[in-house]
Amino acid sequence: MPSIIEGYYYDIFISYRQKDNKGDRWVSEFVDSLKTELESTFKEEISVYFDINPHDGLLETHDVDESLKEKLKCLVFIPIISRTYCDPKSFAWEHEFKAFVELASKDQFGLKVKLPNSNVASRVLPVRIYDLDDSDIRSCESVLGGVLRSVDFIYKSAGVNRPLRVNEDHPQDNLNKTYYRDQINKLANSIKEIINALRLRKHKPEEKSEEVITPTFVPRKDHKSKILAGSLIGMALIVLGLLFLPKLFRSAEPVDKSIAVLPFTNLSNDPEQEYFSDGVVEAILSHLFKTGDLTVKSSTSTKRYKNTKLSIKEIGRELGFNAILEGSVYKIGNNVRITAQLIDTKTDAHLWSEIYERDLSDIFSIQSEVARNVARELKAALTAEEKEQMMKNATENLEAYNLYMQGRFFLHKLTEEGFRKSIEYFEKALAEDKDYALAYAGLAEAYNIMIWGDNPWGDFLISEITPEEACARSRKYAKKALEIDKNLAEAHTVLGAILCQRDWKWEEARKEFLLAVEMNPNHVNAHFYYASMLDVLRENTEARKHMDIALKLDPFFGLLHSSSGKLYFNEGKFKESIDAYQKAQELDPRYYYYWYFLLNYIKLGENLKVVELLEQILLQSNDTLSVKSAANVNDIYNRSGISGLLNFELELVQKRYPVDTFSLARAWNLATTFARAGKKAEAVYWLERLYDASHEDLYFRGFMPGINNSGEFADIRSEPGFQAIVQKMGLSEYQTPK
Repeated sequence: MPSIIEGYYYDIFISYRQKDNKGDRWVSEFVDSLKTELESTFKEEISVYFDINPHDGLLETHDVDESLKEKLKCLVFIPIISRTYCDPKSFAWEHEFKAFVELASKDQFGLKVKLPNSNVASRVLPVRIYDLDDSDIRSCESVLGGVLRSVDFIYKSAGVNRPLRVNEDHPQDNLNKTYYRDQINKLANSIKEIINALRLRKHKPEEKSEEVITPTFVPRKDHKSKILAGSLIGMALIVLGLLFLPKLFRSAEPVDKSIAVLPFTNLSNDPEQEYFSDGVVEAILSHLFKTGDLTVKSSTSTKRYKNTKLSIKEIGRELGFNAILEGSVYKIGNNVRITAQLIDTKTDAHLWSEIYERDLSDIFSIQSEVARNVARELKAALTAEEKEQMMKNATENLEAYNLYMQGRFFLHKLTEEGFRKSIEYFEKALAEDKDYALAYAGLAEAYNIMIWGDNPWGDFLISEITPEEACARSRKYAKKALEIDKNLAEAHTVLGAILCQRDWKWEEARKEFLLAVEMNPNHVNAHFYYASMLDVLRENTEARKHMDIALKLDPFFGLLHSSSGKLYFNEGKFKESIDAYQKAQELDPRYYYYWYFLLNYIKLGENLKVVELLEQILLQSNDTLSVKSAANVNDIYNRSGISGLLNFELELVQKRYPVDTFSLARAWNLATTFARAGKKAEAVYWLERLYDASHEDLYFRGFMPGINNSGEFADIRSEPGFQAIVQKMGLSEYQTPK
């Protein structure tokens, strides 16, 4: 029976490997079930091509019957994707799967079909019956030119990975929580959507542009009174319309235009090209970030979904975003193929998709085009300046762009070797294009992070570069970037950080941060650095606002959660602070935050928690004295309570560091422990020593202003000595919390 659309031989073509139909004859049973479901889905009969005895496995000759090519002229192609199907040497793969994709891409409808609801679907509807190896998934995606999205018939439990059966013995044990009957129905409904879309397109009449002529009525003079009355009525209707129509059409609530861009799959089968696929995502994000009407998730939070098995709905639920862009990149020589698909996380519906097969020199226009299409589909309101920014490319030099992407790739590793390589690649990019503002901004960011490296919590500093030299270079490159592009948020952010942390020029820093946020409302670092400065200035409400924006944009970055915990502690919200530090601990187990938990529990008066945590802290200490002292914690608490423990902690700190030497670590620990023990004069003394040292130590100069709003020094804030230090840092006018 021919297809319901003229010119096609079948409505559906079932492609499979014979190996998958042996034994329990899974494929035959599947086809019978599908045919039955189609009878209750369509009014008319749908033709299905299924060769129950296929000439599969012709590995050598590939002697293809010419009639097969005609049978491939179908509306929907269903490959049964198994571990044996993904074999480039097999007949089904080469002469059915690949052949259909090529054939459909050139016919009147194309491979991708726009559905009546404006979603986009592929005429290839994969049915997957096993969880596949990553290499097999990449093989499928390289043929499809996009992410493998299948209707899964997989039974998954501990140690089990097999096709789903019609009647399962223990359906509740299936980790995938899928039922055979439901999956058959889902597949039939998808087929119906595609075929109906094809029929609608086939029979849609040509739209004709016809000139509409409106007759002009010229009244006679004796109709003046009627005209006047009509005019008055018309004016009244206009007034009523102006008053009431806006209310009728006003949206009940604002639309959440939030999007996350997942890491694009690298289909090049070359790990060395990983930086290129990451770079494509970064470039698309860079364009989207500039759209103020969109909320765009940072790539540091989406990278965790690389090679994930989570569904789009599950990822959307975790991220709390409404749309996800996913895709793949295939680069070989001077050619590139990029696929992109925009998906609604709530309905799993495709909002838009496209395949770009072009010369590598078109990479800039592809990235800009993807961003513009995403903004259009999400109905983002773009200002004229934002439209201009989305069209703008940071460089037109392909080699400079390639080197810059490698620089960003290594910068994100946050290791000494990563910094060395990132700086090397940024400098090479500038050798290719001396006006590449983003490359200057990349250097500024790398050197700025390195300033913080010479401290007990990091190893970011390149050994032969001092913090002072790193700061000077960071400042120079940030200013150079802004000379080339005054709207570059990345450079404004770095310059703001230097003005705040190194120069203590608070209002100048504020100006830079606000410019960065204005130029790129989705720039995480701008919100984070600004929130940290606002905390120093005791502008708690505004600090919380920007920290929450940063957390929404990058919810899986542990540093943001620990910084949020610090803000909560300084605000006196101790339970919220504990929750934030707990989240930071979960996201980054390399660091432990026991001290911060301890400080919060002291404030909350949860003494038993304090005892437990102090024991843990001492046992995990690097010095023998602290480890031995851990055994005394319970006895001291039972004898002297919390005040006894705080004095005990102070004694340990004094014993740990030699009296005749000065170090920042010793001074800070003494200042905080004296403050906790209620010894105000001693705490102020050590803060004064720290202030003096901050003129010579650039790292601590950035750290020192935090005392202004620190909850650790809340009890000594009114001391004259403390106020004198605050005044020297230019913070006297920022004393009243807001």
